[in-house]
Amino acid sequence: MNGIASHTPAITARSIITVTLLSIAYLLLSSWVVGFKSDQVVLVVIFNTTFYASAITRKFILGFSVFIVYWMIFDYMKAFPNYLVSHVHIADLYNFEKHLFGINYNGQILTPNEYWKINSLTSLDIIAGLFYICWIPVPLGFAAFMFFKNRRQFLGFAITFLLVNLLGFVIYYSFPAAPPWYIQTHGFVFHPHTPGNTGGLSRFDDYFNVHVFQSIYQKGSNVFAAMPSLHSAYPIIVVYYAFKNRLGFAKYILAMVMVGIWLTAVYTSHHYILDVLVGILTAIAGINLFNLLFTKVPALVKFLDRYEAYIS
Repeated sequence: MNGIASHTPAITARSIITVTLLSIAYLLLSSWVVGFKSDQVVLVVIFNTTFYASAITRKFILGFSVFIVYWMIFDYMKAFPNYLVSHVHIADLYNFEKHLFGINYNGQILTPNEYWKINSLTSLDIIAGLFYICWIPVPLGFAAFMFFKNRRQFLGFAITFLLVNLLGFVIYYSFPAAPPWYIQTHGFVFHPHTPGNTGGLSRFDDYFNVHVFQSIYQKGSNVFAAMPSLHSAYPIIVVYYAFKNRLGFAKYILAMVMVGIWLTAVYTSHHYILDVLVGILTAIAGINLFNLLFTKVPALVKFLDRYEAYIS
């Protein structure tokens, strides 16, 4: 830890007041910005419970605060839709995808999404659903594992995750883009208040008679945020740190999940191949940005040292 002594973050009157005020401020701000939701209360309860439960859980939640910051930004994006900032790309992106990756099927040129919508298989629907449901549990589970394995690498992973998301959000607002399922449902006409849609993942829900993906996509911040595919970016960060930390056979399993998520994004009409490729580039850019900033900029290196010491 670069010579900085570790210590247990103790509960003091000051910390109690700080946590209480932050909790109240978060609930009030969230209610004002996006309206009151039960998820906000759940987050506050989880944070407070883990903060006060024990020293190790306190360190854990303080480390995971990076992910809480991500969640807050993502949630607040609902109040500031990207289609109010820039023109939404619908037909042009669709036609470019067809131009680059079009498939000749029965005399027609189809996008890969359209081809797989026509030629879907129940077996592939099940496999695709199992892969895609990993997009949040795998990064969070990996982060928890790294927290107990190596705090420095945990922080590297968490901050890289945040940086990749911030880069993705910048692109969302610079280049609003409709997902493939939008055109399949609404054509090329722009409908600003379109709700989220499960796309091809509805076949997974229907087969098992569940509402797993329906419940997830009802909470989406913005339909017109298909470019880049951050679903495709997250597993790259996981795989990068898995290989960096030499996690044995597990790193190959994680790599398989990564490829499965990429293919599922296209198969279920949630993303074009172009979205996936830009998502991959976004992840690579975020990883390199972290490695540059937090190893070369003295103030950020010092911040990382102190953060590591505080949760160690």
